[in-house]
Amino acid sequence: MKFATLPNLLIKITSTFFFIGYLPLIPGTFGSIAGVGIFCLFNGGSSSGYFLFIICIIVLGLLSSGQMEELLKKKDPGCIVIDEVMGMLIALSFLPAEPKIIILAFFIFRILDTLKPFPAGRLQNLHGAIGIMGDDLVAGVYTSIVLQLILNLFKTV
Repeated sequence: MKFATLPNLLIKITSTFFFIGYLPLIPGTFGSIAGVGIFCLFNGGSSSGYFLFIICIIVLGLLSSGQMEELLKKKDPGCIVIDEVMGMLIALSFLPAEPKIIILAFFIFRILDTLKPFPAGRLQNLHGAIGIMGDDLVAGVYTSIVLQLILNLFKTV
């Protein structure tokens, strides 16, 4: 799927989430940390502004990540981290801004993003923006579900 063409600098700024993706060694982890930071700035993940921000990140990711892939001539390059930012924001949706929950969400998201449970692995195999963004969207939704189950389980105990 081809989206509107953006200027190269805007593609780089957006897809690497303000160049966080160029940090060495573990750019995806740094992108996830950026998502946690944004969640904390919103003081939790259940306001209408938070969900509007997630929608904006999804749209920007879809517009920029596939084009960055084309610019670099490499499938899903590690410097693209807007997908991890989005996934972490989704993972933290509807959760209280408590440190232990945020830390647990971070680790569950990173594990699921690495393992790519169905259908994340299939989505990642797609080319372009859908392939880049899709697996992290799934990991974020799965993380949110797992955490909601854990929180509800401990609420009844």
